[in-house]
Amino acid sequence: MKKGLKSVIGEVDINRDLVLLLTIGGLYSISIFLSNTFVNIFLWKQAGDYATIAFYNLAVYILQPFTFILAGKWAKKVDRVIVLRLGVSFLSLFFMTVLILGENAAKYNILLGAILGVGYGFYWLAFNVLTFEITEPETRDFFNGFFGLLQSFGGMIGPITAGFIISKMEAYTGYTTIFSISLTLFVVAVVCSLFLNRRSAEGDFRFVRIFQERKNSKNWRRVLQANYSQGIREGTFLFVISIWVFLITESELSLGTFNLVFSAFSFVCYYLATRFIKPVNRKKAIFIGGSILYFSIYLIIFFKSFTILLIYAAIIGIAYPIIYVPYFSLAYDVIGTSWKAKEMRIEYIVVKELFLNGGRVSSILLFIIVTTLFDTEKSIPYLLAIVGIGHFLIYFFMRDVEFVPHDKKETKKSEPIITKEVIEEENR
Repeated sequence: MKKGLKSVIGEVDINRDLVLLLTIGGLYSISIFLSNTFVNIFLWKQAGDYATIAFYNLAVYILQPFTFILAGKWAKKVDRVIVLRLGVSFLSLFFMTVLILGENAAKYNILLGAILGVGYGFYWLAFNVLTFEITEPETRDFFNGFFGLLQSFGGMIGPITAGFIISKMEAYTGYTTIFSISLTLFVVAVVCSLFLNRRSAEGDFRFVRIFQERKNSKNWRRVLQANYSQGIREGTFLFVISIWVFLITESELSLGTFNLVFSAFSFVCYYLATRFIKPVNRKKAIFIGGSILYFSIYLIIFFKSFTILLIYAAIIGIAYPIIYVPYFSLAYDVIGTSWKAKEMRIEYIVVKELFLNGGRVSSILLFIIVTTLFDTEKSIPYLLAIVGIGHFLIYFFMRDVEFVPHDKKETKKSEPIITKEVIEEENR
């Protein structure tokens, strides 16, 4: 069997922990892509208003960064594997709670969002740290490539499969089915985590010091400003576009098709962007990708049809790789050359996440205020035009980033996180 595996992956020495981490990551990807998009629709069909969905997502993005801080501290003080296990357990609890609440889920939207946010926080912090520790220079390319394949597979197959299942079943039976599948996958992931070798931790968690580092480092401050700007778009677009697709088509299968088109174009363009966007062209690519993302908004604001939405899905599927591949690379190069990056990489990740989610929370709060004060249907297009500028502004923060890499090995260590974040972009 080992010889057969080598014939597929090549001469790569892989260990048990690496395989287990890939398995857990794959189970997570398939489960989330299968169900996550449809949780918003599930709540919408029960409540029929944007406020319920907005407060659900607000709870996710408030709890996620606070959990990241706690998880970062535990990752240094307790054990990374325990933190990962907590994350997967909370994600399992989320789907279990959705299934228990059933048709009353919308009444507990904030509770559901809080559970999901805690799960995300524990899971991604631990997964990031374990990726650093389990992969070696000679196994990193294999891990990145195979994990990217799992993520892309989940992104293309998950939503269309879920949409098909829901459309073929009556009432909420389809939703119960896909949420049950996701719960099962996460339970399997919990079992897999039991076989990971325990990894003791050491060192002080200096989150406040790295938060304050933005005063000493212009580059770090620019990265954090760009992350906040990124979150401004993501907070609202994450749920509004999915609901629009559903409202226009009244079909979960159509929403699955939308995600399939988006993921298929992203899959191809991420490969091309990785191959052809060179370091010297990073900032230019960020500007082009951000411009395409922003101006594509007006396509769906002025023309509301499923055909136009599919065209929009294809356009953003092309645009995201153009901006994200150079943007994440540049951001992690800044981290890799920052003060005590090797010892404080967990803190840098946590602070970066804090600013990203700060932007998301600001966006959703603005959405809630605007839709409360003004007519919802008339105000949303204007709101999208405002918050949609977030990715376009990234260029204006990152264009002045200048540095000379001091430690290429440390920058290399950031690559698994870059790959993960680039591929698992659920924002629309």
